[in-house]
Amino acid sequence: MKIAQIVLKDLPADLNKLSELTKIDPQLVLIFGCVEHFTTPDFSSKLADYFPAAQRVGCTTAGEISAVGVSDQTTVVTAVHFSNTQFVVATAPIDSMEESFDAGQALAAQLQDKDLRAVLVLGQGVSINGSAMIEGMVNVLGNSLPITGGLAADAGAFVKTYTLSNAGVSTSHLVGVGFSGEKLIFSHGSFGGWKPFGPTRKVTRCIGNILYELDGEPALEVYKRYLGDYAKDLPGSGLLFPFEMLSDARESLGQIRTILGINEDDGSLVLAGVINPDGYLRLMHAHTNDLVDGAETAANATLEGTGERDGQALGLLVSCVGRKLVMGGRVDEEVEAVQEILGDDATLCGFYSNGEICPGYRLEACSLHNQTMTITYLAESL
Repeated sequence: MKIAQIVLKDLPADLNKLSELTKIDPQLVLIFGCVEHFTTPDFSSKLADYFPAAQRVGCTTAGEISAVGVSDQTTVVTAVHFSNTQFVVATAPIDSMEESFDAGQALAAQLQDKDLRAVLVLGQGVSINGSAMIEGMVNVLGNSLPITGGLAADAGAFVKTYTLSNAGVSTSHLVGVGFSGEKLIFSHGSFGGWKPFGPTRKVTRCIGNILYELDGEPALEVYKRYLGDYAKDLPGSGLLFPFEMLSDARESLGQIRTILGINEDDGSLVLAGVINPDGYLRLMHAHTNDLVDGAETAANATLEGTGERDGQALGLLVSCVGRKLVMGGRVDEEVEAVQEILGDDATLCGFYSNGEICPGYRLEACSLHNQTMTITYLAESL
């Protein structure tokens, strides 16, 4: 397995640097970049000109991750040449949040194959119910097949995000990569580092990912009360105070939900994934050191049982935009922590997202996460 990477800063001037990546004859090109670059005229066609024989897959971000750290307003292009791994790429339209489950099913149906070993999925990150999308995929592929990836972002604006495939740039498509091959090493890890605070609150009314009431009160009122001065900056400040989901027995479900939007008219909160209608919610917060520790935990889980590899390795990092806001100028520390554990010969790429997709910490079933560092490790065995 061979990997090459460049970081583009000025478009369209920097596009000629893409020629540096053609030396390894890439079969898969991963592109994670800012909205301004994805909407630059001819961006997609230029990628096609340089990599006509490769599958081009990517999305917009709230910050880009590369081998040199975290950047903003750039595009990270990572080219991969496999020696003994096969893959296929599929896309499926999703025009509204209500279509999430069906879109997940449609995408998975295209990837389904007896030799399929793992799936990487990227989704548009605003008009989507990420949990329902995953449920649709699992409905077709089953619980045991690893599915990882993330939802596109737009620098925390939550207005319009983009995905990319060989069909071009889109605001309304899922993109999936299905991997197969006996020598494929595909492992993953996901962990947060957030700490709960305050009392647990009973979910008394919700529909899907819309939270209407907590303990019989409008959810927005309860949330604002706990945020205090931060409430004036909603919905953006909601990234700093996500919810932990608890069961009806008040036990942690290992999932965090970020606030994507608010509705002043009906007092509801729009969360990034479905809510347990019979459960409880509890607010969470974090400090940078906690989040870096969480990234280390995810990296250690990723390396469990990977074995010896042949050639280079790729570490695809999907971290939440909320983590980036908390860490501020120290955001590179969580990427550096992952690099140290995965090793210098693992090339890192990835993005800050509106949602992370991965089985939970040491769990098999895939789910949507918020506020986690999620790692997908790709390599080939000897």
